[in-house]
Amino acid sequence: ASNVFGGSLGYFTAIVKVCVRCKAQGRFTAATVVDHIIPHRGDPHLMWDESNWQALCKSCHDRKTWTEDRNPVYRY
Repeated sequence: ASNVFGGSLGYFTAIVKVCVRCKAQGRFTAATVVDHIIPHRGDPHLMWDESNWQALCKSCHDRKTWTEDRNPVYRY
C-alpha cells in the first residue's frame, strides 16, 4: 500500500508545485509534501480523499503536524 500511496502523492506534488501556505503569504516555495488537511489518524476515507490533500513545503508541513499532534482533535 505504501508504494501506491507514495505514487499518488508524487503525482499530486507534480501537479501542485507550490506550497499553499507559503503562497498565501506571497512566497513561492516548492511543495514537497502532501498534507492531509484534516488529519486522517488511520481513517482510510480521509487518507485517500484527494479533496483532503494539500501541497506543502516540508517546513509548513512539519509546523502544521507538530501543532496538530500537540492539540489533537478526536471524532467518535
